[in-house]
Amino acid sequence: MASTRETLLARIRQNKPDLVPLPDVPTFVNETDDSFARFRDALAFVGGKLMELKAGDLLEEQLQLAFPDAQRIASSRPLSRLSLTPIGPETGKDVLEQIDLAILKGEFGVAENAAIWLPEPNMMNRSLPFITQHLVLVINRSDLVPNMHVAYQRIDRKSLTYGVFIAGPSKTADIEQSLVIGAHGARSLTVVLISDSVD
Repeated sequence: MASTRETLLARIRQNKPDLVPLPDVPTFVNETDDSFARFRDALAFVGGKLMELKAGDLLEEQLQLAFPDAQRIASSRPLSRLSLTPIGPETGKDVLEQIDLAILKGEFGVAENAAIWLPEPNMMNRSLPFITQHLVLVINRSDLVPNMHVAYQRIDRKSLTYGVFIAGPSKTADIEQSLVIGAHGARSLTVVLISDSVD
């Protein structure tokens, strides 16, 4: 005689529903939307700053003007005019916590919420985007996507080990509704939108 467990499992096996394919989800793209304007407004709303570079502008000069007090700088981009602190996956927290400014390449930005996709290879070290005092994410203006539906389609999940969407500086609030910027991460986020011809 079959046990109750065996009887139950046999009934479950007999009553498996047919496999149904997942529905196709539209991207919800509104062709009349201005992705740049939406991104700019969303970034301001979440507490980030926008820096636009046009042809002929030098990123190093703009960063020196925006962050004149930054002493220890890390960058995933070659910036010959700045003295850079070398950072790698094995760099210890004693070095990382001293970084004033981290400049990292974002893959793309999302217009609806100003989130920037930052995969692990662009981070130099997984802790760097969160432990630095000030974070600068550099993306091409042509790499703005309208919404998260399009963003998720753009991520290469086959080769991905780790990545994050970052929107604005770190924020937290307590029961007294007091907003604190930079409590658990970077105190400021600046997004640099560059055209293809900028050095």
